[in-house]
Order: sequence, then C-alpha cells, then structure tokens
Amino acid sequence: MRWDYAGRQNTDETAEAALKRAKELGIVDFAAATNTGYTVERLLQKKDEIWPEQELNIVAVTHQAGFREPGGDEMGDEKRQSLQQRGVSVLTTTHLFANIERNVTREWGGLYPGGIVSATLRTFGQGTKVCFEVAVMAKDAALIPHDTEIMTIGGTGGGADTAIIMKPAHSHAFFDTEVLEMVCRPRGRERK
Repeated sequence: MRWDYAGRQNTDETAEAALKRAKELGIVDFAAATNTGYTVERLLQKKDEIWPEQELNIVAVTHQAGFREPGGDEMGDEKRQSLQQRGVSVLTTTHLFANIERNVTREWGGLYPGGIVSATLRTFGQGTKVCFEVAVMAKDAALIPHDTEIMTIGGTGGGADTAIIMKPAHSHAFFDTEVLEMVCRPRGRERK
C-alpha cells in the first residue's frame, strides 16, 4: 500500500492498514513514533473500530526531552498520563541515531556510523527511518518482547505515513534487525 505523498494526512489510513495487517497475522506488539500523542491517539481510535476485543502492547516513542528546546517535553504530562491510563507505555529516551554523534557532527563536521545508517534508511523515506529507530528504542527499553514480530509506525514531519512489520534487534546488534513486510509507505516526499 502506498500513499502519494509523505506526511500527517496519511495518519488514519496508516493506523488502519497497520491494525488490519496486524490482526491478520496476530501481531499484538506495536512501537509507534508520537511526539505529542497525536499518532497514538489515532491508532487507539482505529483499534477500537478494527480490533476492539484484542489487548495490544502499544509503546509510544517520543522525541527525547530537550529535542526542540532545552528541558522541553513535546508531549506534556497530561497527554503522557492519559495514554498511560489507557495502557500505552510511553518511552522518552535518547534517539537511536541522534545520540552524541549529532553533537560531534554539529561541532566539528563529518558523518559518523549512526548518521550514515540514518541517512541510508531515509532514502526509503523519513517514516522508514523512524520505524527502525522507534522499534529498536522500544526493544532496548524492554517494552517489546524479544524475538517477536512487531508492527512499527513512523512518519514524516508529524503524524504517520509508514508501517513496517519487523523483528527488531537491540541497538548493539542493530544489523540483526529483520524487515518482514512493508505494510504502507509514501511513494513521494512530503508536498511542500
């Protein structure tokens, strides 16, 4: 399944496609990128329509604290608590591809292994890169089971436009990650 363009406008259709395919395969573990909670809210609404009888393990992976501004939390306490009360695990931690290497690149230039992997995955779309990132971050935090197929959801500039079934590896064994199926992704970049 493909969307014509990347971006937030695909969020509902991405959540629906991910849930329908997960239901077909019996996948109950999800890692979803969501900085404000919007994407996971849409996923929960679609879940109630598509698969209300099934309890899911949904991990909402946010930007790290301070991503936009020093000390800032894009999600906020109220949304975080609301999602947690609905059974969603919220993970806020250092980004897999943006750790100390980003600071070294900004200060002195160059590109390092994490940046190279990130840029390579981005050639398949920003959402694809984000899917890898949040799946491995959730795996490292022990919020998804080991050696299990999961549905991972990411996007481009807000919302969701990509869903991938994968078996993520821990970050120290990143290249052991298995991509099993591309459920949906944009055909083109975000419309400007």
